[in-house]
Amino acid sequence: MPLLPASLIEPLWVEFAALIGSPARPEFSPAHPWGCHRRRVCDRVVFDHVIAALVHGSGYERIASPGCSDRTIRRRLDDWASAGVGRQLHRLALSAYDQMIGLDLDDLSVDGSITKSPCGGEISGRSPVDRGKQGTKRSVAGDAEGIPLHLIAARANDHDSPLLEPTLAGICDMIGPLPDTPGMHLDRGYDSTKTRDLLEILGYQAHIALKGEPAPIQAGKRWPVERLHAWMNGFGKLRRFTDKRRDVVEFYLYLAATLTVIRRLINRARTQYRWPTRPITRRLR
Repeated sequence: MPLLPASLIEPLWVEFAALIGSPARPEFSPAHPWGCHRRRVCDRVVFDHVIAALVHGSGYERIASPGCSDRTIRRRLDDWASAGVGRQLHRLALSAYDQMIGLDLDDLSVDGSITKSPCGGEISGRSPVDRGKQGTKRSVAGDAEGIPLHLIAARANDHDSPLLEPTLAGICDMIGPLPDTPGMHLDRGYDSTKTRDLLEILGYQAHIALKGEPAPIQAGKRWPVERLHAWMNGFGKLRRFTDKRRDVVEFYLYLAATLTVIRRLINRARTQYRWPTRPITRRLR
């Protein structure tokens, strides 16, 4: 049984291969001093192993195969993460979604989610919700339908409020200019004068839950980002990070966000467009 439906993986691989220049890579390393070396493992094979690591959250030793060792996965992953391929892939997916469906940017929402990172690392800190164990936080901005627009990684003990500015700063870089005075829906963790002043400077209309009042009454339009976190937590790697480098963690975050955008794009587009492999149900194959 495939890890993910082919309707998700194939379009993702086409764009991924174009970004890393996969067809142009030589089979043997030209820098090898003896003029020969073992054949380079195909990028598509390594890509499939990276997807397996993202979905299952297993260690690279467990998902390695006779044709692709765990060291090959790590080396190739480091190269892709250092080149910023994940961020570029996410930007392309958002552009396609905006062109075919259209992003709903009148109401945005931001929230953070804490997950485990037992091995520590650059963006790992004492988790306030897991008895002080090591954890990582992701701060995600989504549109009114829960499409991830931008995200950043931080330590688990970093408060949500200071992460709001860098989270919002990357939205325009990913999708371009926003409408005039879009609504920003936040939970009570952002209820402060500093946050309201920041939103006023950036041109957002603040809708922030108030501290000391029951949350369900004032939930408003914040639920799409909560649902978005639930979608992203479906990937095992995001629930339990074992990588220590920031760029590798952010690569996995952007990869998961890209898959989320593609899944939503196919489900929305199948009722508006027709193509040969168009799914006839919401369950993708």
